[in-house]
Amino acid sequence: MSAFSPDAARAFSGEWSEFRLAAAERFAAAPMPTTDEEIWRYSRIDKFDLTAFTPAPSNTEVTGPSDLDSYVVTDVEPDVVAGDAPDVFAELNRAFMSPIVVKVPAGTVVSEPIVVLHTVGGSGTAIFPRLVIDAGENSEVTVIERFVAAADADADHTLVVPVLQVRAAQAARVKYVAINEVGAATWQIGNQQSVGERDSSTLLATVTLGGEYVRARTEARLSGQGSTTKQVALYFAGGDQMHDFRTIQDHDAPHTTSDLLFKGAVQDSAASVYTGNIVIREHAGGTVADQTNRNLTLSDGAWAESVPNLDIRTNDVKCSHASTVGPIDEDQRFYLESRGVRPEVAERLVVLGFFDEVISQLPAGDITNDLRRRVADKLDLGTRQEVSS
Repeated sequence: MSAFSPDAARAFSGEWSEFRLAAAERFAAAPMPTTDEEIWRYSRIDKFDLTAFTPAPSNTEVTGPSDLDSYVVTDVEPDVVAGDAPDVFAELNRAFMSPIVVKVPAGTVVSEPIVVLHTVGGSGTAIFPRLVIDAGENSEVTVIERFVAAADADADHTLVVPVLQVRAAQAARVKYVAINEVGAATWQIGNQQSVGERDSSTLLATVTLGGEYVRARTEARLSGQGSTTKQVALYFAGGDQMHDFRTIQDHDAPHTTSDLLFKGAVQDSAASVYTGNIVIREHAGGTVADQTNRNLTLSDGAWAESVPNLDIRTNDVKCSHASTVGPIDEDQRFYLESRGVRPEVAERLVVLGFFDEVISQLPAGDITNDLRRRVADKLDLGTRQEVSS
């Protein structure tokens, strides 16, 4: 894999050549993952071919409030973006990353969402965006990260390996939304990491509609007493798509709270995977943690897997987890059809209602109507394909 060799990493950018070189060497020494590993079980990693790609800089645009330059840091030292590397793809991101750092000073409330837009295109290219959100004490910020296909690039065979690092200092309030609308031939394998200090709150939201295979591993660690985190996701796979989510709610301090709600739908011959783990450490008494995953299978050939887990090491906790996989509730469909609603419209209304619980929790209100439209369009496409076949 000469395109991803240590020499290639050293030459990729004039910045941090030794940092990149060391990461590439660690990547080269590590084995590629397989489906024999529990964290990659049910995935498509056995079909992945890194030799089909060549690294390229990310095509990224950042927009936001009029004082945006006050928050986007351009002169960044390697230690700011170092982070952990839970798998070889996060290590590869270190070697070929295109970093964006959003730093919010203590006591500052950013007036408008900051939008980070990655435009993905060019067959055979691999990009490695890295977004760091560093929120100071008692600050507040909303960041929306979008991954979209370039014009006329829907069929481009591309690879996206993003990394997100969120650091919420004491009493900071961070809201993050990732929206994935990459092309139909794109593979995306990402890692998200957040750390919340005392009395902080973080929201990690994900909307995934695009891609051939899209995977996100999210680890939310609560390191300070009284901190809270919420994770929500909406995913809708059709055709031969696969959406794959692995989550960790890590309670590393007492009296912390986490809540997770992931809702997905699959149609045609698409597949989805959710595996989640709530970890409550020995010193994290007084913790409250909830984990819920709901999935709709809209076609006979579609498939969804849901595996919730608990790792509880102390008694003074309140925890719950729940998961479901199944078709649309026939009582709901019958209720609508009995009132004169056509079957295809009834299904659309049920699916949109199913997803609305997630959409209503997204912080950027002006994108919710657009997301509802895109979900409806995808549902209509699946219905048309079923009728034509």
